[in-house]
Amino acid sequence: MLRELKADFHIHTCLSPCAELEMSPLAIIQQAKIKELDIIAICDHNSAENIPALKQAADEYKICLLPGMEVTSIEEVHILALFDEIESALQLQEIIYANLPGENDEDTFGMQVIVNVHGEVLGFNKKLLIGASNLTVDETVGTIHSLNGLAIAAHIDRDSFSLISQLGFVPEELELDALEISPLTSYNNALEKYNPRLPLTRSSDAHNLKDIGKTYTTLYIEKGTVAEIKNAFLQKEGRKIIH
Repeated sequence: MLRELKADFHIHTCLSPCAELEMSPLAIIQQAKIKELDIIAICDHNSAENIPALKQAADEYKICLLPGMEVTSIEEVHILALFDEIESALQLQEIIYANLPGENDEDTFGMQVIVNVHGEVLGFNKKLLIGASNLTVDETVGTIHSLNGLAIAAHIDRDSFSLISQLGFVPEELELDALEISPLTSYNNALEKYNPRLPLTRSSDAHNLKDIGKTYTTLYIEKGTVAEIKNAFLQKEGRKIIH
């Protein structure tokens, strides 16, 4: 049965060096429950190492979790990858790690903490997760699709790390599934400013607990799967985005 589901497709954990240490699995899921979100996606920078712990917490609280990642291309464009399965996110992680130069400087960029479901520290990621991979935007989107994921251009309304800030436009040949706008821009203003050919989503890009669900996308779908969400983007089989 089709129903309205609230989705925040862009949430970071304490693995992202720019996120607060409070962003532990149970804390994120509990806050998502408070905000009455039905679907969330975890999209840490260039890594998926905290997703298994998030999935355990999400199952306990009956929230649909989409394993994801925020990939930085060589052009310093951020692309969100959303998947059905943890294995797909980990496959993407393997590809990104093979193309991600540099080592993290905790004093400059912050800690990159790997945790279990209770937020207990398991280790620290030493890769430069805040950095850019050696993959182009086209290669990034193609890789995501090859793993049966959705590719969404992140926060196109921002002055940095977006398609528009880095390239000046959204390339027509780039096979994105959707565009994301941040809490800084309303849906109607984005339509007027960008006149997008692709569907628009809104997500929080939360780096702290209070911002989870600050903005979200409402979907008219049956359940939180890649196939259902893609049909909503394409307005197929009665599925759609409700803003």
